[in-house]
Amino acid sequence: MTPDLLEQGAARIEKRRAALQAGKSNTESGGRNASTGRIATPGEVDVTHGRILYLEDVSVSFDGFKAINKLSLDIAPGELRCIIGPNGAGKTTMMDIITGKTRPDEGTVFFGSTIDLLRHTEPQIAQLGIGRKFQKPTVFEQLTVFENLELALKTNKGVKSSMFFRLDSAQSDRLAEILVTIHLADSVGRMAGNLSHGQKQWLEIGMLLMQDPKLLLLDEPVAGMTDEETARTAELFLTLKGKHSLMVVEHDMSFIRTISEIVTVLCDGAVLAQGTLDQVQADERVIEVYLGR
Repeated sequence: MTPDLLEQGAARIEKRRAALQAGKSNTESGGRNASTGRIATPGEVDVTHGRILYLEDVSVSFDGFKAINKLSLDIAPGELRCIIGPNGAGKTTMMDIITGKTRPDEGTVFFGSTIDLLRHTEPQIAQLGIGRKFQKPTVFEQLTVFENLELALKTNKGVKSSMFFRLDSAQSDRLAEILVTIHLADSVGRMAGNLSHGQKQWLEIGMLLMQDPKLLLLDEPVAGMTDEETARTAELFLTLKGKHSLMVVEHDMSFIRTISEIVTVLCDGAVLAQGTLDQVQADERVIEVYLGR
């Protein structure tokens, strides 16, 4: 990863810290932010440069078609970023690259400052703390809500371990907390197959949360939901914001306005525009290729 990318990624975070630092007395480090010099713990995502995800000059082609074209993008820890764009813009392919499903022809993809995602497989990337939810919910419909969440726990999945597994108190507390977060505390004993579409979406998000991911990739999470379910999903995402980093691909502009401060517009495999929703909706290029008049 280039030093320039790290510095650019850190600049916005440092600007936010400046006001806080201004009122503090100098320390033995001369007033520098002490956290930037710490040693990262093995297995920990190093976000001392203020970015949890970096993509730099990423490109990939399929049968001569350039699905991703010199794409550069970065996301801050705890940020909720919405990604919009026309069909074929490269949104799904970008998520495929981040999660290891697709290997780019060129470019750099880092999780934090030290983890090169291009050196890891899909399962390894999931273990590192990146969870992905596809548009169609995938839950175990013949099991209860509780059993789905229990199965999703990050534990030894060997036959013997699974046969004798019992939730400890910390795991039980975590499961109960997630049930409240995903609005399913009153449905803990229901079969997943009997849930509404929106509730199945929440359950799958809960299953991802049981893995304690640091970054969540969510593909059109409110597609097919009722207005009430969409509103409750917005509440859920705002609850997760700050505790986790979220990248949300969505087309529902009202939903996006509710949850995201920064919106990135993709077109032809590259970033076309970025800013607040009002800013990108007023961009003539975005109107031309995506929003229409």
